[in-house]
Parts: sequence; structure tokens; C-alpha cells
Amino acid sequence: MSTLSLPQRLDEYKKLMRLDKPIGILLLLWPTLWALWVAGAGRPALGVVMIFVVGTVLMRSAGCVINDYADKDFDGHVERTRNRPLAAQRVSTREALLLAAGLALLSFLLVLPLNGLTVALSVPAVFLAGSYPFTKRFLAIPQAYLGIAFGFGIPMAFAALQGEVPLEAWVMLLANVFWAVAYDTEYAMVDRPDDLKIGIKTSAITFGRFDVAAVMACYGLTLLLLGWVGLATGGGMFFLTGLAVAAGIMAYHYTLIRGRERPKCFKAFLHNNWVGAVIFAGWVVDYLLRPAA
Repeated sequence: MSTLSLPQRLDEYKKLMRLDKPIGILLLLWPTLWALWVAGAGRPALGVVMIFVVGTVLMRSAGCVINDYADKDFDGHVERTRNRPLAAQRVSTREALLLAAGLALLSFLLVLPLNGLTVALSVPAVFLAGSYPFTKRFLAIPQAYLGIAFGFGIPMAFAALQGEVPLEAWVMLLANVFWAVAYDTEYAMVDRPDDLKIGIKTSAITFGRFDVAAVMACYGLTLLLLGWVGLATGGGMFFLTGLAVAAGIMAYHYTLIRGRERPKCFKAFLHNNWVGAVIFAGWVVDYLLRPAA
């Protein structure tokens, strides 16, 4: 392992945490913001929102480090990942584990000012984020586990703002599971040839020739479940408009992935940022324009 200067080492840590590729942060952040706005009836406390935003960045960063630690022996055989810091041995495994532990500790300290239920829920949240990378060894659809890990900010947001986790929170979490299976299958379609060679399990491999149909079915279930949550919490025209725009974006994704071309599948994956954003925007506007009680 070559000796790096401090700026070079910090740059490698940034790459290890994927801070140079914020799509993962956004895909983790949108469901958390959905939950904060619904749980806070459109007016969540600013301090709580800031805790969750910073916590999202920290936990996603820790998850990326653990992911690369878990995949360090595989990434070198995958075209898209062979130059990652751990795979290329520019960062040691000890450094990576210390960095992940530090990030997880910071995220835990961040939630301590919140109520006891939120603090208690942070424990399984850390476990889910840390264990997901290892599920690719034995789960046929590890993306479902990812959806739980990426969406666990949802019950935590309700706990922080309402002191409980109602049914709507769990349905929203389930919607996030289907959304994660959809977008991460698109991501897995990019790496499918390499993953088949090295023996990693992914939804793209499990779904096989039904991969495109599975993505679209998961998109549809996402919209149905979020629609139920929105209507159950008083959502109106603007919320439904946000869902309709999201449905249009998802239909566009079909045109990208139906040919199963790597660049277009990856473009569809990245484009899911706009799905999360328009759903959030619809909810925000809907709450802003609701008549006063």
C-alpha cells in the first residue's frame, strides 16, 4: 500500500464514503423527508429535520464503508468497482472499520437529544445498515433488505415527532422496500454479467428475464402504498399530482431499461432521485395549501 499525504488520504476516505456520489444520500433522504412531513403534519420541527438530514448523510457514509469492506474481495473483479479505495488497496481494512465505527457513533450521538423510542429504534437502524452488504451472499433479493435499511428513518421520524409509530409509518416503509427493489434492480442490471461470474446474489439475477416486469410491478406497488398513506393522512390534489408525475417518470424508466443496456439502466437508477423529489414536493405543497383547521 502506497504512502499517501493527508489530503490524498482524506480524498480516499471521501471516495470510500461515496461523498463524491450523492445519489445514495438522496435515495435515503427522500423517504425520511416524506415521513418527517407526514408525521409533522407539514410543519416538522426544524431541529428534528436537521438531525435526520445529518444522520442520513452519516449513516449512508458508514454503510458505504461497510459495503466496500464486505465486497473488498469481489470489487476488484467488477468493472465498475475495481478502482474503489479498498479494492485497489489504497485504504487498509483497519482504516475502513475505524471510519465506519466513527461515523456510526456520530450518528448515534446525534439522536440522543430525541425521545427514548427514537433512540431505541436507532439500534436496529445501525444493525440494518451494517449487515445489508453481507446479505448479498445468501438472500435471493437483498434489495428488499436494503429497502428496510434505507427506509428505517421512516419509523424513526414518526417516533421523533409523534412519540409512536402508527400504521401509516409501516406502510410507508413497505412502499420504500418496493421502491428500493425497483431502483436497485436497475442498478444490479448494470453489474449482472460480473455478479454472475463472482457468485453474488442480486434481484436482477433472481428475476432473470422478468427483471423489467418486476421493476415496473414494484414501482406500481410503491405508488399504491404511498397513495394509501397520503389519502389516510388527508392528502389531496397536490399530493396526488406528485404521485402522478412520479408515475410518469417511472414510465420513462421503462423506456430506458427495456433494452437492458448497461448505460441506460444506470441512468434509470440515477433518475430515481426525481421520483423521490416529486413525491416530496407534492406532499409539501399539499400541506402548505390545506385549509386551516
